[in-house]
Amino acid sequence: MDKNNPHINFSEEDTQPIRKQRDRSLDVTQPMETFANTQPIFHDDKNANYQPIQFSNSRLPLQREPEIQPKKKRKGCGCCVWGLIIPLLAIIIGFLLFPYRTNVLILGVDRSPEGTFVGRTDTIMLLSVIPLKPDVNLLSIPRDLWVNIPNFGENRINTAHFFAEANLAGTGPDAAVQTVRDNFGISVNYYVRFNFDGFKDIVNAMGGIKIEIQEPMSGYEPGTYQLDGDQALAFVRDRQSSDDFFRMQRGQMMLKAAVKQMLNPLAWPRIPFIITTGLQAVNTNVPFFEIPRLGVALVRAIISDTINSQTITREMVYPTITADGANILIPNWEMINPLLLEMFGE
Repeated sequence: MDKNNPHINFSEEDTQPIRKQRDRSLDVTQPMETFANTQPIFHDDKNANYQPIQFSNSRLPLQREPEIQPKKKRKGCGCCVWGLIIPLLAIIIGFLLFPYRTNVLILGVDRSPEGTFVGRTDTIMLLSVIPLKPDVNLLSIPRDLWVNIPNFGENRINTAHFFAEANLAGTGPDAAVQTVRDNFGISVNYYVRFNFDGFKDIVNAMGGIKIEIQEPMSGYEPGTYQLDGDQALAFVRDRQSSDDFFRMQRGQMMLKAAVKQMLNPLAWPRIPFIITTGLQAVNTNVPFFEIPRLGVALVRAIISDTINSQTITREMVYPTITADGANILIPNWEMINPLLLEMFGE
């Protein structure tokens, strides 16, 4: 009997199902289906609001919580970076030292009307470079050498640039290159052209050029001199104390002295100014990617003192005078050709 309600009587049989149900919920020996269908009993205590443990009726294995692996330290990308840098360096070095020959015609244009290059090329030098050796050959060609000029006939070699440039601005260098190709049989594709005012500007941008003179020439006694732009130009163009054959030698001396000076770290702060000045004073069709290759070869040759500088000598020509009274030099190809073969392989 319920003490709170005397009208309700509970017998032992009435309470039996409840005990059985409670007992069934705790009997773990019963089949899984029984537990799955058993209704949970909520007790009036602190744990009554928690869900009972659910048993899976599936044949799949119970899923475990994934184990948390300790984070591995990420390795640096050093291998990847070096894997890119090393092949790139190999390509750059291979390009700089690749043993194909590059020939460049260097043209120094005489006085010309302001803003133009209409003038004769009183300085003509043929530069040949094979970087791997490094093999650097420099040949000076006399300005009065009598040759055949394409489209203009026979004349002195320094007029090839003048005739073409006067006819159509910008065509002078190509005409000079073609003239060298046809008469010397040398494959030339590139040129560097400057006028004498530009030459002075570059020398001044360098802070002058230090030159060593071994014997008296152009008014200088043997010794070391620092020449500014005007002095350097006068030195290479002097005609009073020497002829064109000596002028060619002085031009080569000045070129080698300039390259050697730029190897001195004390001159490096001037490089930006020199480049700016050179871009304004020099006209060339040498591709940008070829400049480091030629530069590296020149530097190596200067350091090792292996530049082979030659001139077409007075023994290789026949001096004569034209009907108009012009002094010219007739080439003796039998003597010139062996020199060309030695220096250019052609």
